[in-house]
Parts: sequence; structure tokens; C-alpha cells
Amino acid sequence: MKNIKNLEVYKKCLIIVDMVNGFVREGVLHDEAIAHIIPRQIELIEEYKKNEELVMLIKDTHNLDSVEFRRFGEIPHCLKDTAESQLVDELKPYEKDDNVITIEKNSTSFMEAPQFREVIGKLINVERFDINGCCTDICVFNGPMALANYLDQWNRKAQVYVHTDAVATYNEENRKNYVDAAFLLMEQQGIQLVKKK
Repeated sequence: MKNIKNLEVYKKCLIIVDMVNGFVREGVLHDEAIAHIIPRQIELIEEYKKNEELVMLIKDTHNLDSVEFRRFGEIPHCLKDTAESQLVDELKPYEKDDNVITIEKNSTSFMEAPQFREVIGKLINVERFDINGCCTDICVFNGPMALANYLDQWNRKAQVYVHTDAVATYNEENRKNYVDAAFLLMEQQGIQLVKKK
């Protein structure tokens, strides 16, 4: 993980979840339809760059013995050091930017990644988290829910937003019930669902 000094200067943080090849371009769990959200994600990144705010790119990254695979049909995916665990080409160049941190995770919640925990502990002045990515009903759902609980625990008044026009899930038409439930539960927990006007 890149070392960014003075994390306490940031007021806003954009979190883009799992826009890796293994979910968008190749591998057993990919769905190329997810790519339709990339232009909106780029707009958000560019807005953050212009305002010199923090961007975090989360990458699903597993070892072959990952326990998570047992819960999802023993389907190895996004293995470390493979193309599947790399960001899609459209977002990959942003990894080099000064205000961008890339974090690998080995679960369906970015909050559980040790690097994320380290960073979030230093983002003491962030007032707003903007979250998007894939998959809406799994990692995009689990991350913001856990983040909201973390903020409550430490009495941090930051608001969590999920951009509904920049999230997607695989086989989305057949998973509509899961997606709708994810949005409903996030909203119930005080997470703000927003989209570009």
C-alpha cells in the first residue's frame, strides 16, 4: 500500500469497490455488463482529483486457500498476482495518483482489510464517504454497512453515501431481489442512496 502522509487533511473519501478484471472482464465470476458503470466512476474520481480529496480503490484479492471460497461454491476467483485481481484498464492508471490508495481485501467487506482499518483510523476529519463499485448486493453492501457501524462505534459524524448509478452486480436481472434488499437495508441504516441528477 502506498504511504500517504497527513491523511487527517482529507474531508471526503471516495471508495471504489472491486472493479477488478475478475468481476468485469475475465474469470468464472465476471460479467461484462458491469462495465457500464465505469464512466460514472471516472467522473467521480476526476471530481475528487480536482478537489484534492482521497480516493481508495479496493481490489478483491485471494490466495488459493481462501476460506471465503467455501461459502461461494468453492469457486476460486481474483487470485493474487493474476490478471483477475488487477483493476480494470480504465481505472488502473489512477493507482499512480498522489491522492489514491489501493487496498487488497480477502473478504466481502473492505472494513475487514487490515490496510483499510489502518487508513480509516487516520481519516479523523473525513465528513463524507462516497462508495460505489461491484457487486451491489455483496461487497458494496457489506462494506458501507460495516463502515457505518464503525463510525457509530467511534462517534464519528461522517455520512456514508452509495452512488446507485455507479454500482452493479453480476447477472443483475436475475438478482434484482438481492439488489433491492441491499438498497433497502442500507437506507434503513442511514446510508444515503444518491445518483447524478
